[in-house]
Amino acid sequence: MIQDIFPHKLDNQFHPDVKPESDSIILAFRGRDVLAKDGRFPIVSDFPSDVTDGLVYLFALDDTRYFFLDADDEGVLIPSGFEFISVRSFRNIGAEQHDVFVAFTGFQLANWYRNNRFCGRCGKRTYLYDKAREIRCECGNVLYPRIVPAVIVGVTNGDKILVTKYRTGFAHYALVAGFTEIGETLEETVEREVMEEVGLRVKNIRYYKSQPWAIVDDILMGFYCDVDGDDSITMDQEELKIAEWRSRGDIILQPDNFSLTNEMMMMFKEGKA
Repeated sequence: MIQDIFPHKLDNQFHPDVKPESDSIILAFRGRDVLAKDGRFPIVSDFPSDVTDGLVYLFALDDTRYFFLDADDEGVLIPSGFEFISVRSFRNIGAEQHDVFVAFTGFQLANWYRNNRFCGRCGKRTYLYDKAREIRCECGNVLYPRIVPAVIVGVTNGDKILVTKYRTGFAHYALVAGFTEIGETLEETVEREVMEEVGLRVKNIRYYKSQPWAIVDDILMGFYCDVDGDDSITMDQEELKIAEWRSRGDIILQPDNFSLTNEMMMMFKEGKA
């Protein structure tokens, strides 16, 4: 999966004393795009003017430190040869897996910084706290990075699993998925999402594995479960265009190994789940 970057290791602790150096890597975001060239991110010395005052420390990968630059600022001069690439498509350009993970994780933090310049309680300008990864306001409001829980559900029926395709957006086969609502347990989310998307009752809900999916601020939690009773599918046609039972040999996997969804389908296909 996207976070499986061993032997590399992400250190996402907040270090306010870390300052950028000439070879520090910059994750520069403009909208939903990240600045890169041939799958490589720029370093401080690539920029034609001094950008260090606008950098915010993000994290380290092994001994390499990464900083955020808000390139929505029209005053930022872009290094020659670099261009902005959609964060979603960055995974498809042949970049190293750890760089894809870095781009996704940096994008999640960048959005948090950019989306909280002003306080949602009183409307005043916020500031970055220097002792923890927090955004604060003088009114006392404290903001932490946004993490959204969601489930991925492999509904099984003997030697078959339920696969879906979304009506719009992602083109490949997937599994039932959805966000956890306020007041719900994760198991209740599994039951509700399966009923809403395909009209099935489920039982024997069992946890498989989790995955950070920073492109939409998610922490994904994978579950397998068994269909309970009638296995006739009633598909939500506004969200899905395909929902069907597939035997192990007929499962079509996604084109890369980044997602929890793909791993869960692969595990079932290989008889390991």
